[in-house]
Amino acid sequence: MTDDVMASPRIVVGVDGSDPSKAALWWAVRQAGLIGGVVEAVTAWEYPSAWYGWTPPQAEVFDYEKNAGKTLTEAIDRAIGPDRPVEIRTRVVRGHPAAVLLHAARGAHLLVVGNRGHGGFAEALLGSVGQHCVQHASCPVVVVRGPGESGGN
Repeated sequence: MTDDVMASPRIVVGVDGSDPSKAALWWAVRQAGLIGGVVEAVTAWEYPSAWYGWTPPQAEVFDYEKNAGKTLTEAIDRAIGPDRPVEIRTRVVRGHPAAVLLHAARGAHLLVVGNRGHGGFAEALLGSVGQHCVQHASCPVVVVRGPGESGGN
């Protein structure tokens, strides 16, 4: 048997610290428990693109990667708590969230995203990152609504 066949199913979940992403993380952990899988929690970060593509001077002082890692750790702690029922691997990657998640999801069993994150319009039913992932992922995508969000009008 190959390593791919022997490996536990991998569920990739996008986490940006928003309530929908924490709900997606919680769902992914529960699903991994049901199928004997592992969760790969992924956070993407980018330098701000203000100033016509130039990074503002204060960006050199602020550690965006470290802040993204802290956001990921806090989201896992809040969504799952200290008792981890499955293995949760973390990745903090520089790049656009949709591209980072699509790359991470190659060969995965599932990709799980919240229905919307911190960016964009709060009224949107599905955020741009989630929509891009649904349209372009190489594996099935599950979109999870945040707590208290209803599907009706």
